[in-house]
Amino acid sequence: MRQALDTSNLELNETIVSIRRVAKTVKGGRNMRFSVTVVVGDGEGHVGVGLGKAQEIPEAVRKATEDAKKNVILVPTVGTTIPHRQLGVFGAGRVLLMPAAPGTGVIAGSSVRTVLEAAGVKDIRAKSIGSNNTGNMAYATMEGLKALTTLEEVARKRGKTKEEILG
Repeated sequence: MRQALDTSNLELNETIVSIRRVAKTVKGGRNMRFSVTVVVGDGEGHVGVGLGKAQEIPEAVRKATEDAKKNVILVPTVGTTIPHRQLGVFGAGRVLLMPAAPGTGVIAGSSVRTVLEAAGVKDIRAKSIGSNNTGNMAYATMEGLKALTTLEEVARKRGKTKEEILG
């Protein structure tokens, strides 16, 4: 399991994935608030997703950005794509991430594309299965990216060399 990274020296770009008006019904009527999902990334393997809620949109965006910076991870890549297939699951949202040949581009929809582009992955195919809720799709993509392992990590865990694993 990867640890959250120190983001103090990273140049992170933020992208708003969704802004939703949410209501809580109380005795005196409805309390309106805004829920914002933000993706931050440097385009070089660092990416994070955060959620913020407040009565005004700018405050919700600020909170979401802070949350996203706390949850930044490093995405392992092989060239311009990911090392292997991975299914990311968050709630009812499932995202299947598949490596692609150089020149393919980012083939993904909605917030999945935003997360992958913020991470700096250039060639990848992604398929969303189940829920199409933008927040859950972003978080499911993050779960899939967190679960990726490189050949070096697998070799170290098994106590073997890369050549022994490749056969």
